[in-house]
Amino acid sequence: MIWNRLRRARNRATGTHTQLSDYSNLEQARAAVFERSGWGLRMEWFQPRNAAFWVFWGLVIAGGWNAVGIIRSTAAPFASAVEINSFVLVLYAALFWWITRTMDRYSTLPVSLVVHAFIWGATAATFFMAIYANDAVLSLYGKTFGQSWAADWGAGLTAPITEEVSKGIGLVLLITLAPRIVRTTFDAFILGAFLGLGFQIVEDVLYVAQTAGANFGTQPFLAGFETLILRVTTGVAGHIAYSAIFATGLFLLAGSPAQRRRVGPGILLMLTAVVLHGVWDDLSALTGPLQNWNLVFIAVLTVVVLVVVFRVFRFAVRPERDDLRIVLAPELAAGLLTSDEVNAVVGTRRARRRYIASAGARPARRRCRVLLTAIHDLAEALPLTEDPDHIAFTRQEITRIRTAA
Repeated sequence: MIWNRLRRARNRATGTHTQLSDYSNLEQARAAVFERSGWGLRMEWFQPRNAAFWVFWGLVIAGGWNAVGIIRSTAAPFASAVEINSFVLVLYAALFWWITRTMDRYSTLPVSLVVHAFIWGATAATFFMAIYANDAVLSLYGKTFGQSWAADWGAGLTAPITEEVSKGIGLVLLITLAPRIVRTTFDAFILGAFLGLGFQIVEDVLYVAQTAGANFGTQPFLAGFETLILRVTTGVAGHIAYSAIFATGLFLLAGSPAQRRRVGPGILLMLTAVVLHGVWDDLSALTGPLQNWNLVFIAVLTVVVLVVVFRVFRFAVRPERDDLRIVLAPELAAGLLTSDEVNAVVGTRRARRRYIASAGARPARRRCRVLLTAIHDLAEALPLTEDPDHIAFTRQEITRIRTAA
């Protein structure tokens, strides 16, 4: 059975007892990982025969059209102040884009796929689905329970559901557009983070535009900047985190050829994302007379969200690391790589830092960083069997870097 080969290959790569000593079996185990996980595949942008393609781009265009109209009408009186603050948000988005792509270091998703996720979060999820659903539900709350109750509790009982579901629909469409690529919980985690990043950025722009008119618009830049600072400082534990948790749970609930369905953990993670989101939106109502301590509660909630998302990350990334170890096992058996190098590439950030620090002098540490990058490039090239010259080149680069003076 192929799964037995995978298990034995993992044991060998980690240095534990195994009966798998044949190099060809290691290669078969690696091929099984490529087939099961969609490792190295690329996403096609244009898929006219796929209904999900038309649904995706139809809703994206509709959301983008609404976004332009809403933001333009809101920001028009204070355009210069909103533009300056929005530039800061662009830098913020670039930083988090880089951080999230850095996290995806084992079986890297295609750039085109994460761009799709970002675009959906910034357009269809925000300005076509969530904005209309929120308005409708809040209106019902106001008519049923009164405007005061709706103002206190409506946001926390509405937005977490409508917004996470709208981003979850984006994940479902992305899976339909790239069924052979989105195969693991870690894929869903990363895509969820990009869905949330797109949602976060355009929502922040809208909030900055709305608050720029505070105090009759006397200080539009400062009013918008205060909102910007609050959104940026809490954004790390905002939509990016909620969506990553929710998407991981949704993927566990659905399952895939590489991930068996886990209904209980999937529902638990989805509910966790909704509850954390709801607590944030209703924090003022929940704290009541203790609102003078709101900054403390915000800090505590931020820590809780970060702890949860870190635990989900560790859960989701473990199979990816195991697969990467299997992919590199034949190179280790052939003597191209050492066990220390494999452990550093497959390991955590701390393991990589420890490996690099052990090199000693700065030039040697720099060479170790380049070597780890080259090993990762080899792992990305190995599925491209139609281009053996590129695979040979990446292997030669590893040897060249290691032996460089």
